[in-house]
Amino acid sequence: MRARNQTVISEFLLRGLTEDPALQPLIFSLFLSMYLVTIMGNLLIILAVSSDPHLHTPMYFFLCNLSVNDICLSTSTVPKMLVNILRQDQSITYTGCLSQVCFFIVFVGMENCLIAVMAYDRYVAICHPLRYTVIMNPRLCAFLVLFSLILSSVDALLHTVMLLHLSFCTDLEIPHFFCELAQVLKLACSDTFMNNLLVYFMAALFAGVPLSGIIFSYIHIVSSVFRMPSSGGKHKAFSTCGSHLSVVSLFYGTGLGVYISSAVTDSSRDSAVASVMYSVVPQMLNPFIYSLRNRDMKATVRMLMGRTASVL
Repeated sequence: MRARNQTVISEFLLRGLTEDPALQPLIFSLFLSMYLVTIMGNLLIILAVSSDPHLHTPMYFFLCNLSVNDICLSTSTVPKMLVNILRQDQSITYTGCLSQVCFFIVFVGMENCLIAVMAYDRYVAICHPLRYTVIMNPRLCAFLVLFSLILSSVDALLHTVMLLHLSFCTDLEIPHFFCELAQVLKLACSDTFMNNLLVYFMAALFAGVPLSGIIFSYIHIVSSVFRMPSSGGKHKAFSTCGSHLSVVSLFYGTGLGVYISSAVTDSSRDSAVASVMYSVVPQMLNPFIYSLRNRDMKATVRMLMGRTASVL
């Protein structure tokens, strides 16, 4: 690439996970398979919730929105990587890179908020069962999803606007398979103090507040469950939370793993490989977690598969 020392640039280079040409077909096949599984699995969840009136409850409404968000999150990164491998072209336009940063932040933030909202839903269902339908009314559910989207969008727009004011020099290679905010900031020639300050502040806000809400909800849930007189009631209460707890563990566990990996290694390529664990894997596994651990969801999925098989 020609050296540039201007603030106006046309493209970045995405170095991907490896530069070994022999591994490119394997990586393409792996990511294509993971992306297709993500799309099909989440579409199945959406179809199951939409087709079964028994699943038209707040819990499944939030699950449906989580599935839509997982599809969007994977679509914001993986297809561009697959296209670059096919074309053997590592470039991404300046506009495309900033758009990818923006959309990725929107959907990661949305995922964070939705997981916290689902924890609140389980808290109300178990700790205040008689008032559940009154508290978790359709208006509140729609508001919580819309508020999560607005909050995530504002966060993404703030980061994107701040990026627009940066100047970039000659080194425009991103050692990643998508334009991650932290990697783009490393390429800037101008002062990024305010950008990093915003990153730390918003990360603390989007990680701390939802995680605190989840911990608060489950402390009260566990306390209420242990006060239940029957073992059957305890088992039913824990079973309704099992899928959500698995998703929480997967989302925050992979995020923490990436943070630790980036802290203990100086290799940007190793960090890029680790980031696959939070940017691709959770979105692929979430549908299986909910469909395999939830009795109602399993029954609806079996019914849909039976209908599909009879039609074919």
